[in-house]
Amino acid sequence: MGILYIVPTPVGNMEDMTFRAVKVLREADLILAEDTRTTGILLKHFDIHNHLMAHHKYNEHGTTAGVIERLKGGETIALVSDAGTPGISDPGFFLAREAAAEGITVQTLPGATACIPAIVSSGLPCDRFCFEGFLPRKKGRQTRLEELSKEQRTMIFYESPYRVLKTLQQFAEVFGSDRHVSCCREISKVHEESVRGTIAEVIQHFTDVAPKGEFVIVVAGCDKKDEKAHKNDAEDIGDESED
Repeated sequence: MGILYIVPTPVGNMEDMTFRAVKVLREADLILAEDTRTTGILLKHFDIHNHLMAHHKYNEHGTTAGVIERLKGGETIALVSDAGTPGISDPGFFLAREAAAEGITVQTLPGATACIPAIVSSGLPCDRFCFEGFLPRKKGRQTRLEELSKEQRTMIFYESPYRVLKTLQQFAEVFGSDRHVSCCREISKVHEESVRGTIAEVIQHFTDVAPKGEFVIVVAGCDKKDEKAHKNDAEDIGDESED
């Protein structure tokens, strides 16, 4: 049996690549890439010349069986995404699951990811948190936000610059505009920035300054006082409807 390596790649600064990640990619029989063009730039930077094959969310169900057979044949295969750790809001879960089910060793290297730096630098509690990734675009989005309104752990979301303002406005409606939030953009890049404050304050900031770059939004959890107020508001609405 071969080994499937899940290899994190930099989310910004190329120097975030680990020595071990470079070694694994150099020694792998095959590198699976979310986008071969993006990974090609990375490999060229580190003088790696191994064979690349596209493996992304649109073809993973078709390519996984062949990859599993190559692993069974003893090959070492490395999986990378465009940036960060595969499987975290990126392709990777399906192949890892199928390989594990076949008894193939799956090793994930520690390395770059956007969510951990964002929550640690947010100033919000990071001893307990939940990772939500990208919210549903339409169907199920409001329902999911309502479910999270009582979540007491710090919450982490990914968002594009084109939807940041709208998402923050929805957070204000569901979580309350005085809930604290940190919007971290361009992590590990030249223009990395964290904008912290209440949701209302951060909305005002990005109303005045157009959002740019990829965002990680870290939202404070609901404390028991907020949950009690939320419950009282709901009861008041119920009483009014009965009248």
